[in-house]
Amino acid sequence: MWELPKAITLVAGAGEGRTELNAFDRALMDAGIGNLNFIRVTSIFPPGARIVPLPRLFPGMLTPAVYAQIISHTPGERIAAALGVGVCRDEYGVIMEHSHTGTAENAEAIVRRMVEESFAQRDLRLDEVHITVREHLVERVGCAVAVALLWPGPDGPGGEGR
Repeated sequence: MWELPKAITLVAGAGEGRTELNAFDRALMDAGIGNLNFIRVTSIFPPGARIVPLPRLFPGMLTPAVYAQIISHTPGERIAAALGVGVCRDEYGVIMEHSHTGTAENAEAIVRRMVEESFAQRDLRLDEVHITVREHLVERVGCAVAVALLWPGPDGPGGEGR
């Protein structure tokens, strides 16, 4: 059975490559998470969880993640990926992701509004918003990512290898 995550780490990165997959890989490496295996999950911030810095990672770890990504083949195009975490200290929170052709500033504003709307829809009090965002100017094939990694331990992965 899966454990309720107790911690979340927010990271963002950008990269270039000859192919979409190479650009995505470089963006993950830039974010410091290129050697993980992601299990993509939907976007709820668990009750009592906290946001922690990127812990020590081990190649091949299976890691639940929420992420936004954008890839472009248009040289000179500006792309951005953003992820926002809204926290209600008494209950749970929501994670929203957004990517677009445009600036990090715009992506951040959009994801903030998405978090606010998701809280209004749930009738939750929004106590905190945490955002990670990355902008990239495409040279050949570019990628930007924003990622929330969900951890079983209060400081990160926990368990073996720590």
